Amino acid sequence: METNFFLENIWLIPLFPLASAAIMLLLGRRLPKAAVSFLCVGSVFVSFAFSAGAVWQLTQLAGERVHQVVLYDWVPAGAFHTTNGLLANFTAELGFLLDPLSAVMILVVTGVGFLIHVYSIGYMGHEGGYYRFFGYMNLFMFSMLTLVMANNMLLMFVGWEGVGLCSYLLIGFYFLKKSAADAGKKAFIVNRVGDTGFLLGIFLTAATLGTIKFSEFGAAISAGRFEIGAPVMTAIALLLFVGATGKSAQIPLYVWLPDAMEGPTPVSALIHAATMVTAGVYMVTRTNLIFRFSPTAMEVVAVIGAITAIFAASMGLVQNDIKRVLAYSTISQLGYMFLACGVGAFAAGIFHLMTHAFFKALLFLGSGSVIHALSGEQDMRKMGGLWTNENSDDGEDHASRHVGHRRHPSAGRFLQQGRNPGEDIRA
Repeated sequence: METNFFLENIWLIPLFPLASAAIMLLLGRRLPKAAVSFLCVGSVFVSFAFSAGAVWQLTQLAGERVHQVVLYDWVPAGAFHTTNGLLANFTAELGFLLDPLSAVMILVVTGVGFLIHVYSIGYMGHEGGYYRFFGYMNLFMFSMLTLVMANNMLLMFVGWEGVGLCSYLLIGFYFLKKSAADAGKKAFIVNRVGDTGFLLGIFLTAATLGTIKFSEFGAAISAGRFEIGAPVMTAIALLLFVGATGKSAQIPLYVWLPDAMEGPTPVSALIHAATMVTAGVYMVTRTNLIFRFSPTAMEVVAVIGAITAIFAASMGLVQNDIKRVLAYSTISQLGYMFLACGVGAFAAGIFHLMTHAFFKALLFLGSGSVIHALSGEQDMRKMGGLWTNENSDDGEDHASRHVGHRRHPSAGRFLQQGRNPGEDIRA
């Protein structure tokens, strides 16, 4: 085995969940649930173990802890002149970057994602389309890992669009329910608005700097002799931030996230904790060198983040749906992360991203346990006395309630309506 086997093969980290996703979407209908669970949850665990090994080997490197693996030149466009007349040789690589920033992200994505997958085995056990659900979840993991490990903006955009597609598929998982189908379409369309800004930002970055590779930004900015506050740097930063506001649900593109609660609760946990909504914060942090050259853009990021943090929290105070309360909480917490990035505290923003991943995943999974205990009820006004009644159950009921297999014995006294609308879906 090579001394740095994990580091030299970091490109395998996103491929493990991709392989299981392909098996599920092509052959999953013929597989028993036990095989689906083993393959899909196991692939995410392997990615986590591989990530942990790669991060450990990264910490053993002497000097700068940055490692890149380039598989091949993906888009060799050739020579061209940048907007300020410099000659550049543009190439977009199929390459993966591991540094302290992406190391934190892959551990959060695979670690928290693995626990959510384990929870999903029990939570989705009674649903139709079991293989389809896990296929989409694994595809989600692949897309997010590609996004955070990409060494250039174009490959990042591939992962960026991938998480957008998977969010549409998972939010609309209960596709026979009109509100769920509409919520999936709403998330997809709103994110296309933000993605347009991100794509324009990539184009302007390539035309201005002559490269979209993150490790070359510093040299390109120095060669172009850009001054602090240069209008073109402000334009690039603001366009990138438009993309971030869409993916991370900031004002005014926050409207899709509360409706995204129509999906299964494990999907909500994955979107809010480990994947999609954190992508905008990560992208701003990854391109922080561009933002630092634009005080105006930094101020916009900080102001939007602060307003969103307060505005979303105030909206959450008046919600009755337990999952929508958590959705507005996520929007508010993301606002704090952008506020930190806007004032230049990028490390603090990423630290809060990491801590938020754990407590928000726990909040969503806990709410999912309560929702299953009450046979699909999500109105908090009908949940009084849960603690007293739950403590009266025997140990077997207590255990089964937390994996979501059985209805809470006392649920009837709290319920006035409904069951899980997805129970009748078979695919």
